Amino acid sequence: MRFSVIIPVYNVEPYLRQCLDSLLAQDYADWEAVCVDDGSTDRSGSILDEYAVHDSRLRVLTQPNRGLSAARNAGIDVANGDYILFLDSDDWLESHTLSTLADHLNGQSDMLCFNGQRFDESTGTLLQPDSMTVADYSTGMYYYNANALLPRNFSFVCVVLRCYRRQFLTDNDLRFREGILHEDNHFTPRACLAASAVRVIPDVLYNYRVRPGSIMTTRSFRSRHDLLIVANDLAAIFAARPDIDRSVAFRAITHHYQVPFLGCTCAESRQLRQLIDWHLYRTVSRTRPRHRLNYFLLRFTPTLFRLLNRLHNNEKFSAK
Repeated sequence: MRFSVIIPVYNVEPYLRQCLDSLLAQDYADWEAVCVDDGSTDRSGSILDEYAVHDSRLRVLTQPNRGLSAARNAGIDVANGDYILFLDSDDWLESHTLSTLADHLNGQSDMLCFNGQRFDESTGTLLQPDSMTVADYSTGMYYYNANALLPRNFSFVCVVLRCYRRQFLTDNDLRFREGILHEDNHFTPRACLAASAVRVIPDVLYNYRVRPGSIMTTRSFRSRHDLLIVANDLAAIFAARPDIDRSVAFRAITHHYQVPFLGCTCAESRQLRQLIDWHLYRTVSRTRPRHRLNYFLLRFTPTLFRLLNRLHNNEKFSAK
């Protein structure tokens, strides 16, 4: 069984060696690393070349800067392993990651989900991993409906906490939407919708670095904008599937519609509202009365929506 580890790389010179060393330290030998240098302007490219010279299992692809999604897609296109993992270039794996995955894979699971822990670079501490148990699901939607909305320390949508059968990705044309942030929010529900079998194991195999200034710790208008793009796309996909239980997916998508308006300015709100497909938003908002109310507030009185949510958040803070 061979693993393809896809590593998008962009200006991560201080962290890249730790990432690559964690691969070389694996106690399982049958793997390849597809390192995609996405137009780095620091010494990341030189470090990749240095490692590739000493270990033929590392392949380096170079492309102009096109973003994380494009780099991951480029890796998928050339990967030839039986299973694919995504490793962010400022993160690292435990030395037994691949051997543990190999022990649990039998060729049947489209996705094998595992645990991870976050490393807070500002404090130098590892944060508590999520509590998980071994479980098998006959479809990806059973897995999604059972887990997507559970309280977690590590976001459910993170693609780095799953191992994917390569043929499964290819057969279902599962790629990352390019040119947007929140690509994991866009990818994971679609992967779950397509999956036939999913296994979950509690082993902590991945270390995720949280650092100031990273994409996931920086909020911006673009982040709000792109989350609405994700909401529209997912709403269209799941609204067209009356053959499945869509209640959890609809609740998650409704959240994607609401979050961009929390804390934004009036000017930003006006721009963001123009992005919403209101018919799709109304469709997915029907699972709960509160979601239906927020739909009408956002559509007709967005100022009142922001005021009520600000009061709600203040009440929660005061109750702590």
